Amino acid sequence: MELHDHVATLSCNPLFLSLILLFSLVIWLKLVKKKNLNLPPSPPKLPIIGNIHQLGKLTHRSLRDLSRNYGSLLLLHLGHNPTILVSSADMIREIVKNHDVVCSDRPKTTAMDMMFYGCKGLGFGPYGEYWRRVKKMSVVELFSHQRVQSFQFVRDEEVEHLVNKINCACLEGESIDLSEMLMSVSSNIVSRCVLSHKSDGCSNFGQLGKRMLILLTSFCIGDMFPYLRWLDVVTGFIPSLKALSKEFDAFLDQVIEEHRPVENHEENNSHKKDFVSIIMQLQKDGMLEMDLTRDNIKAILLDMFVGGTETSTTTAEWMMAELLKHPHAMKKSATRGKRCGGEQVQANVKLGGYDIPSDTTILINIWPIQRDPKWWENPEEFIPERFEKSSIDFKGEHFHFIPFGFGRRRCPGIPFGVASVEYLMANLLYWFDWKLAAGEIAENLDMTEVYGFSVTKKIPLHVQPIPRLSV
Repeated sequence: MELHDHVATLSCNPLFLSLILLFSLVIWLKLVKKKNLNLPPSPPKLPIIGNIHQLGKLTHRSLRDLSRNYGSLLLLHLGHNPTILVSSADMIREIVKNHDVVCSDRPKTTAMDMMFYGCKGLGFGPYGEYWRRVKKMSVVELFSHQRVQSFQFVRDEEVEHLVNKINCACLEGESIDLSEMLMSVSSNIVSRCVLSHKSDGCSNFGQLGKRMLILLTSFCIGDMFPYLRWLDVVTGFIPSLKALSKEFDAFLDQVIEEHRPVENHEENNSHKKDFVSIIMQLQKDGMLEMDLTRDNIKAILLDMFVGGTETSTTTAEWMMAELLKHPHAMKKSATRGKRCGGEQVQANVKLGGYDIPSDTTILINIWPIQRDPKWWENPEEFIPERFEKSSIDFKGEHFHFIPFGFGRRRCPGIPFGVASVEYLMANLLYWFDWKLAAGEIAENLDMTEVYGFSVTKKIPLHVQPIPRLSV
């Protein structure tokens, strides 16, 4: 049969005509629906890549600049992904009040999926029944006030070790890399509480953590352009993820096996138990509302390590840098002894008067919100006194100050993180006076940022400690 005869035959087929009509109708409806949506304003975009070129190296600042030009709620096209950028406390208040459940999901990136066992943990897990039960377990059993206090011996030992190490440097008249020391003590505290291992000990867990943070914040082509996912294999990104995931998996398997004698031991005293022991004991006693597989447990443990280490280190490092840059604040403190978060829309919602389609990523740029002159006087200045006699706290109720997030996805580890950072900073300021390394001037201290899992300091903090008291 000739081609034109074949086409003529098909064109007379009622089923074929019906399929063509249905297909055309679906496309037309999608176009009409999109056209009729009242979408937020959007910056001019390039073909294919959309607005990716406008992100810049310091993404939080680039996004702040876009918001200044186009509004506190705007639509970005990041490759294949439509993304709503939120940069105001008022928009966050509206999300929490009207759409908290719908906007409680999390986008799943390639790195998160591979490193966290299909996002089976708390930090990156999708919103649902399993996530709610893991959060309840974490809040009640792992991050309660009583549990956090039970780990005080870990904070005592690790901070005492740090103070002794700094004191030895004082005796030698040496300057120290305080950034590296802060990372070490923070990761050791978290690792001991979670796994009973120092991070700089068994299997070099601390170095594995650093490599993971780099990969989690690296650019993944497949996340932006799914049809080009194969390029992540060619560039080595996927092989690197697989190799690191294998190393973590082997280490965590070893940790769980080491804890099996504890699981089988008839002992209810939870004093000095780590998170692994607590979770396994709860599961053995039938006190959990769900059965946790080994992969579930490993994902939760990795969540705890990543969520507790980088953030605590970054907070302490920026605090010390600002205090060194403002000696009057350092003196006052001594006498008393930044990142973006992402949500996923599960259904169509109205936000700020605009239509937000389902499966759209909502990107919360916390950095400019916490520097908004509408809420803060002289927002770019370091004025710790602004919190004196203030009712503003950081627990997610004041939407212009949300370092731990907000709503259902607010970090459940607030008591743990606050206890660690406060105790560490109190000891650093109690035992030592601080000045910059020789030749450096406080006013000229380099405060350049690096955008990553959190906004970190680019140049490590090299300082000269001066003992105030005998250790």
